[in-house]
Amino acid sequence: MRMYTPKFGITNKILKNIGIIEASKEVIDHAPLLPYYEKKFQREAMVRTVHYGTHIEGNELNLTQAEKVIEGQEVVGRDRDVQEVINYRRVMEYIGSSSTEKKEVSETLVKELHKITVDKILLPEKCGEYRITQVVVKNSQTGEITFKPPLAVSVPFLMQDFIAFINAANPEEIHPVLKSGIVHYEFVRIHPFIDGNGRVGRCLSILTLFQDGYDIRKFFSLEEYFDSNAEDYYTALQSVGKKEGDLTEWLEYFTHGLAIELTKIKEKVEHISIDGKLKEKLGGAPLMLTERQLKIIEYVQKTGYLQNNAFKQLFPFVSEDTVLNELKALIEHGIIRKQGKTKAAKYIMAK
Repeated sequence: MRMYTPKFGITNKILKNIGIIEASKEVIDHAPLLPYYEKKFQREAMVRTVHYGTHIEGNELNLTQAEKVIEGQEVVGRDRDVQEVINYRRVMEYIGSSSTEKKEVSETLVKELHKITVDKILLPEKCGEYRITQVVVKNSQTGEITFKPPLAVSVPFLMQDFIAFINAANPEEIHPVLKSGIVHYEFVRIHPFIDGNGRVGRCLSILTLFQDGYDIRKFFSLEEYFDSNAEDYYTALQSVGKKEGDLTEWLEYFTHGLAIELTKIKEKVEHISIDGKLKEKLGGAPLMLTERQLKIIEYVQKTGYLQNNAFKQLFPFVSEDTVLNELKALIEHGIIRKQGKTKAAKYIMAK
């Protein structure tokens, strides 16, 4: 079996972006976050990925509507748009599962990603099956033809070479971020399916990051960067063909996007100061906090303090004694401290 060999150079831009990515990854990976924030960041990344990853393909739902669909709520919108969001959420959950992350990438796996992505959108016989007709790629906003993929007859052979590259390229030989960008481009170039190639290609590129130890706690989403200026995204993709297969300009664009995204997340993580203090107090041991305790900590972080008269606002259907018990546990752990002794006492973060 042959193997696809990418052509690119390492420029100062790429080196700078990789440096920012590595520094941000280090902070994010080792931040002792509370379970509440871990789930919150992962959920936010999922919503952004699903919304912007479908919006760039012409989906008309807005971010709020997409979030409601992800949560299982009904929205007013085109059936196809709703189904695309449901499917993309499912495919992101699929690639994020530990069993999938450990699987070697195969044509079977790629076809499964496509099946999930276009479920109830394409006819069943076209789901997970390579195209047998010629297609063209059009700009979803202008309608102009931007790219003519390879002939359908060559797709199976190109995919074999491509899959061989994914499984052979290891982090010692090619940086995982560069590999991810190459996977993204080459999949879209081959365009193996009749529809859904952009979404499957982006999913596959994220999956390769996960497999190479760059899941970065699943806090990130590149789709918002791509969708923020779709013209730049398509221009960067088209640059490869214009430069006779040289991926350098595309990889500069791709690494820049991940550098921007991870910098934002790193800053978010650094702002949550309680977690470092918690780890220090507990000698690095994990702490299981209740949902109410997490809510109390978040409230105190935002407002500076909590008083008895705010209990009802924070927990409308919970007795005052129950809230006081939750606070007592946080005081015993040295997370919260009490100022004053009367009903007007304030509960603040322990220093």
